[in-house]
Amino acid sequence: MVIIQSKSKRKSTGGRYKSKIIKKRQHLIGRLPAMTRVAALRIQQVRARGNTKKLRLLSTEKVNVYDPATKTYSTEAIKNVIDTPANKNYVRRKIMTKGTIIETAKGKARVTSRPGQNGIVTAVLIN
Repeated sequence: MVIIQSKSKRKSTGGRYKSKIIKKRQHLIGRLPAMTRVAALRIQQVRARGNTKKLRLLSTEKVNVYDPATKTYSTEAIKNVIDTPANKNYVRRKIMTKGTIIETAKGKARVTSRPGQNGIVTAVLIN
């Protein structure tokens, strides 16, 4: 089955909505999550609406880290995934989402980008 990002045809009670029901369209297609992991670099290019391109980051070993104290960016290697608010099982699988706390050479950092949609991992150092 295709993943569709549209309103359900049925109410929570089981009844049907009477109007504004359209059939499945190409622009309503969704995709499975990218599940960005800590491994060698792998990027997938996906066609988005309006013939634009999205970069889906499937795996990476590097992160752009922002240091608020010195107000500088640096590229660091990702050592480990420490915690993630999305799913507790993502920690042992080393999957990164927005909000994930990772360990770098400079210390702990929180991921601020959406790696599965932006194609890049950016993070901010935390104390």
